[in-house]
Amino acid sequence: MLKEFKDFIMTGNVVDLAVAVILAAAIGLVVNGFTNDIVMPVVGHYAGGVDFADMKVVLDAPVLAADGTVTKPENAIRYGAWINTIINLIIVGFVMFLMVKAYNSTKAPVEEEAAGPSQEDLLAEIRDLLAKR
Repeated sequence: MLKEFKDFIMTGNVVDLAVAVILAAAIGLVVNGFTNDIVMPVVGHYAGGVDFADMKVVLDAPVLAADGTVTKPENAIRYGAWINTIINLIIVGFVMFLMVKAYNSTKAPVEEEAAGPSQEDLLAEIRDLLAKR
């Protein structure tokens, strides 16, 4: 059973999948940093200085103790964080599109085979050859 597991885990597909997952996590961190640190400040600037991450609808305000500590945190719908996530998704999708497009441009174009004669043409040729006999 251990040998079977070793054979399974060392197959090319599993190793390729592991590499893909690790690279996807690294690319995700890079794109997330790009989105949060570069794109969102620009979007916020052109949106009138709004930071989307702070946008929310408070359903229940936080409850504070006499010393100022929070005894019950606020309950809020954080739609600004969701907007950030949507923008992040669009950027990741665009980056992946560019990567796939660049990869596809490095591959040699596939030449289509020349179309041969149709079945009718072949049958007519056979008929003509048989007629000559």
